[in-house]
Amino acid sequence: MANQGRVFQFKVTLKEVEPLVWRRFQVPESYNFWDLHVAIQDAVGWQDCHLHLFRMANPKSGQTELIGIPDDDPFEGDPVTLPGWDLPIVGYFAEVGASAGYEYDFGDDWQHEVVLEDIIPRVPRTKYPLCLAGARACPPEDCGGVAGYEELLEAIRDPVHKEHESMLEWLGGNYEPDAFDPKTVRFDDPRKRWRIAFGPESG
Repeated sequence: MANQGRVFQFKVTLKEVEPLVWRRFQVPESYNFWDLHVAIQDAVGWQDCHLHLFRMANPKSGQTELIGIPDDDPFEGDPVTLPGWDLPIVGYFAEVGASAGYEYDFGDDWQHEVVLEDIIPRVPRTKYPLCLAGARACPPEDCGGVAGYEELLEAIRDPVHKEHESMLEWLGGNYEPDAFDPKTVRFDDPRKRWRIAFGPESG
């Protein structure tokens, strides 16, 4: 593929949550949408234990497409989800400013905005993906979406709240909503993650 020496810089923002939870990171332009999904999970702090979906306009057709994990047995009339591992991001993020919606966990319904901020030359001897900046910890998995997250924050911040102790116990006593350090982000190999999810060893 041409221009293997470039990296794409993204900003991902979790919607409907205040103060904002966001991340800025860079990935190789050779990435496909599955690879980008794994990078988002690792940068934001999700555990990749639920389904995900990108919604993005195809620059050639102008039509919004769904990109993620196809349903092996869809209901008649359901929209088609394209396999993210077959679609390079360069075919969709064609220019700076291009954006996509990213949904994670269809139950809790976490909605994110993914914006391509820059396309820059790859820096020699730099390992990508690379997390540059961000703010706040992401909500805990399975906390009940935006409403449940707000209730959780209220409980853990108020020592006399009736659910203060039980919520801290559920969290394992180690959750700091205001904390984030980009240096602590560790990116998994997306190919390894794919083999675990879909390879023979996944059963």
